[in-house]
Amino acid sequence: MTCSSDDPPEIAAKDVRAPDGAPLEAALYLVSTPIGNAGDISTRAHDVLARADLIACEDTRVTGKLLMILGIKRGDSGRLLAYHDHNAAHRRPQIMERIKSGGSVALVSDAGTPLVSDPGYKLVAACVEEGVAVTAVPGPSAPLMALTLSGLPTDRFFFQGFLPAKGAARRTALAEISAVPATLIFMESGPRLAASLADMAQVLGPRPAAVARELTKKFEEVRRGTLDDLAAHYAEAGPPRGEICVVTGPPGAEAQATAADIDALLTEALAKGSVKDAAAEVAARTGQPRKAVYARALELKRAPAHKPG
Repeated sequence: MTCSSDDPPEIAAKDVRAPDGAPLEAALYLVSTPIGNAGDISTRAHDVLARADLIACEDTRVTGKLLMILGIKRGDSGRLLAYHDHNAAHRRPQIMERIKSGGSVALVSDAGTPLVSDPGYKLVAACVEEGVAVTAVPGPSAPLMALTLSGLPTDRFFFQGFLPAKGAARRTALAEISAVPATLIFMESGPRLAASLADMAQVLGPRPAAVARELTKKFEEVRRGTLDDLAAHYAEAGPPRGEICVVTGPPGAEAQATAADIDALLTEALAKGSVKDAAAEVAARTGQPRKAVYARALELKRAPAHKPG
């Protein structure tokens, strides 16, 4: 990370930990938690979780286990409050009232930074609208870690999150962001990974990409290659375990397709569709001018046995 000025960021040591026993100021605290390795908890996050009057979390069982690992007393049964998509509308007023009456509330996700691919932004928006204090305790984030490990450009990136589960909707969503001039970051599940990578390869072309999973854990893995190669690998290997992030390069990061590559792709596409459709598909995948690809597709269509020439 770079600073906007030549001066290094100021570190306020006195803010790292308040005096023992001192109550936290009334506010909503957005607390980042480990994504796999409990040792990644920050001193400040540990302090806030230990002292908050209320901890709002996606799953009380997951957060309760984390508190136990960190040696933080759970407190009374009401200190952990489930807050998720299905009860958020009901819980928000309760949380807001708790803060307005002088209480401190820590908002956590099951892992990582709250509000990134999890519920919570409506709570923050409500606090902002009503003048309730909100602050953040930064820390681990799977998408950012995947980006930094990918080996792809980090100066500009776009976080898509989870794509639609159905193939047609997924390809439509990919087409909508295909021209975004940035590295793309996705979240995905193991069972859908191979199909999603295949759709990415079809819509985005042979961009360089990385699949990062089990980040910060014992079996952390980052597999790099083109989208085509990665789709083929996971189709054969089967669904991987763990939380998964997929990072793809920006438009124009594709390896330059050779004439032989284009002919091979056209031959495959012509076997299942028209010249127009084949040219459109191959032009999209290779980034080559559609007119030139169409002309070559016509040549191959007219050639005996449609062999590349």
